[in-house]
Amino acid sequence: MTSNLSSKSVNPYTILKKTQLQRVVDGSLLPILEGCESATRLLIILMPQLGDFDSLEYAWWLQKDFQKFADRGITLRAVGIGSLSSGKKFCQFTGFREEDLFVDPKAQLHSSLELYSGLSFTRNAWINLMLMCAGIGSPGTLAEVFRGYLGDRQAPQLIQDYEEIQTKILPPLKGSFFAKAGGRGFQRPFELATLRLRNMNEVLSNWKTYVPNASYLTQRGATFLFDTQGELLYEHRDKGILGFAANMSNPLSFLDKL
Repeated sequence: MTSNLSSKSVNPYTILKKTQLQRVVDGSLLPILEGCESATRLLIILMPQLGDFDSLEYAWWLQKDFQKFADRGITLRAVGIGSLSSGKKFCQFTGFREEDLFVDPKAQLHSSLELYSGLSFTRNAWINLMLMCAGIGSPGTLAEVFRGYLGDRQAPQLIQDYEEIQTKILPPLKGSFFAKAGGRGFQRPFELATLRLRNMNEVLSNWKTYVPNASYLTQRGATFLFDTQGELLYEHRDKGILGFAANMSNPLSFLDKL
């Protein structure tokens, strides 16, 4: 497969194999790769703060395409920045499996893997975050925001006609509304923006739970795919906000190359 492999000399698997974190399903401190020894393929997702746009949106895609993992023999593990309560709330909202999620309150694993910590223009994480949302130190963010409003014919349809989306800001919207406005079979105008609005309202309504420590607001994540021997097959290191995939139109398309 075509891989986006890093030039870093240390295989991330070496670091991941030594890492113990708190598992959301039971609060146990365990090696994050426990139970993965016989995995044909191992997909490791490092998320930013669990209340970050990227984390919630990535989880939506992972849930949408979950069948791909079973079909390809892929075992999934994810690590997000936050507390056990953050993880519980995240899984409750997104449907992500608690047994597959670990929490890292101080982003220590992100640091060990030398992931992008975000803009550090000031000591105030909020100001740095706002600058990144404006595209400063966060390449591709503005274009991705606009894609959410304008639509994308290269991306699949996100909301089915029968689904009802409740943002708690706008009136409930049926998926058929987007069909009337733009058609079917691709990402219609405002479709992705509506999902993002729902995510934003969820986080802002439960801010202290999702973001118990604002020090790591700008920290970005990564995606790693390994074979059964722990050899790195693919990686993507996030360079900015709304940049959790090399192909944001279809974030898990790299799995189709297996």
